[in-house]
Amino acid sequence: MKTILVADIMTRNPYTIKPETDLLTCAKTMIKKRVGTLLLVDKKKLCGIISEKDILWALIKKSRKHLSKIRAIDISPRKIATISPLKTLKYAINKIKKVKKSMLPVLHHGELVGLITLKDIFKYNPDLFPEMSEFHRIKEWDEKVKRIEKAKERQFTEGVCEECGNFDFLYHEDGLLICNSCRKK
Repeated sequence: MKTILVADIMTRNPYTIKPETDLLTCAKTMIKKRVGTLLLVDKKKLCGIISEKDILWALIKKSRKHLSKIRAIDISPRKIATISPLKTLKYAINKIKKVKKSMLPVLHHGELVGLITLKDIFKYNPDLFPEMSEFHRIKEWDEKVKRIEKAKERQFTEGVCEECGNFDFLYHEDGLLICNSCRKK
């Protein structure tokens, strides 16, 4: 793995679209090409990246008719982790773990030349699957811990409201256990 380069196993012709492409067209392209991510490219320069999650987020925030008006670049993340084709496979794996993504666009002298994905890595070396599945398990656990922390912030219990005396779901607020109607006052 120390001698195998990203260039040796990367996908050389990833699916790309123009940054001004509307989200409806992006969604149709993803379905047609059976991919979950498209790279936004203008004159071989990577401008952004758009995934199924980005489109779902926009769909929830806006109506379906608005998807044809929203451009891909408008919802693309601003920071994109990339990698050089001259880096080793070991370096790529470590970077994928660090940025917690399943793929990295490959840039050479600022131009997009490919894409390296976990699928590319597994095809080359299936023995890495246990290590990478552990990474995903840890990532999933991190997300669960965040949800638990949020739940603690909105922690509630059943009982008698210290404000109005009614039996209801109670919330911790200013050191008191109060019901939802007393919270809104």
